[in-house]
Amino acid sequence: MNLFRNPAFLAAVAMTVLVSLYFVFVADFAFAFLRAPEIAARILGGALLVLPTVGVWWLYHEWRLGITTQQMASQLEREGRLPIGGGETLPGGRLTEEAAEASFEAARRNAEINPEDWAAWFHVAHAYEDNRDRSMARKSMRHAADLYRAERKRARP
Repeated sequence: MNLFRNPAFLAAVAMTVLVSLYFVFVADFAFAFLRAPEIAARILGGALLVLPTVGVWWLYHEWRLGITTQQMASQLEREGRLPIGGGETLPGGRLTEEAAEASFEAARRNAEINPEDWAAWFHVAHAYEDNRDRSMARKSMRHAADLYRAERKRARP
């Protein structure tokens, strides 16, 4: 799949550009305050630098997670192991509550049996998403990404 034709990727790039511009403007104001002779302005300038610093850290980690998630999905797709929600669906395409719960239980059991398998946690993340629990889906995907990166690091000579 060509990334530049993927609407989600283009939206992520657009948001990153907008947020980055915001951070540049805030940092510019912060440095202007830091150059001021008044102590209160310098303190304000130092405080203003916190937002762009935290924002850059956040952007880095979000992009890192997104790239790792795409790598995991590509590998699972090549291996024919992508999570495919089986069961009854609603008219909108989402799994019914019962089917989503059954999918989650299967994924959870697999992750309990294989706690160090990133693919198992990837499936858990998708099962949480099917159950509309985005917070736990995100935590599970972060855990899967950590396991995936650790596995890749061990595989390097």
